[in-house]
Amino acid sequence: MGKAMQDDLLRPGGVIRVTRCIHFSTSLRYWLEDLGEQENRKRFGRDAERHGHNYRLEITVAGEPDPETGMVINLSQIKDVAEREIMSRFDHKDLNLDTEFFERIPPTPENFASLIFRLLDGALPAGLLDRVRLHQSADLYVDVTRSLP
Repeated sequence: MGKAMQDDLLRPGGVIRVTRCIHFSTSLRYWLEDLGEQENRKRFGRDAERHGHNYRLEITVAGEPDPETGMVINLSQIKDVAEREIMSRFDHKDLNLDTEFFERIPPTPENFASLIFRLLDGALPAGLLDRVRLHQSADLYVDVTRSLP
């Protein structure tokens, strides 16, 4: 490869998105303490029973690659943040009983994905987190993206 081609490859080419995936498992139920059993079952159906999910979480960062390293972020940094902010808090835990996050709201995929976005956004370099995609099952996922200014 010629020098001109190498120089062209190193020129900024716009925003690059990089995604890292992790897997974890939790147990949970959709339940609001302010409501009685009958109302919880009416609102949440089968999900009012304790059950579990094996989640797949996609963490996407976006930015321009560093001219020296060629990376938007070192992938080990995403792995470390995911371990600290997500795995240690939620993997093999009961979202209702083992965390304080779902004392007043049910751990729906929408609420859980929004929480994960906030946790990761606060732990990664400012503005780098672009999206989290939380797969609750093979046919259901929730995306949370950075709001446009």
